[in-house]
Amino acid sequence: MNDIDATQAFLIEGRMYVRQPDGSLRPGAGGTDWKKLGAKTEDEIEAAALSDPDALPMSDEQWTRAVETTRKKYIHLGVDEDVLGWFKARGRGYQTRINAVLRRYVEARRKAG
Repeated sequence: MNDIDATQAFLIEGRMYVRQPDGSLRPGAGGTDWKKLGAKTEDEIEAAALSDPDALPMSDEQWTRAVETTRKKYIHLGVDEDVLGWFKARGRGYQTRINAVLRRYVEARRKAG
C-alpha cells in the first residue's frame, strides 16, 4: 500500500469526488452493491475491508494529519466568456478547477499578509 500524506474526498450533492494534485476534483469510484452489502454480517464486512490493502483503516498518526474541509457555497458568478471557455475546453470539472485557482489565490494572499 502506498503511504499517502493526505487524501481528500468530498461528498457533493450525494456524489463522491477525490482531490487531484492540481487541486481539481474528479468523481470517485462508486458502484456499491447495497443489496449484496446488506446481506453480509458486520464481521464479514470488516474482514472484507481489512483484506483490501487500499482500504486499510487509518493509523492514529494518519488521523493526526487529517484535514477538515469546508463546504462549498453555491452562488451565481459572472465570469468573462473567454475565461469560462478556457476552463471548459479542458473538460469536465471546470467549476472545480476555477475554485482551485481561486483557493490558491486566496491562500497566496493570506501568506503575503
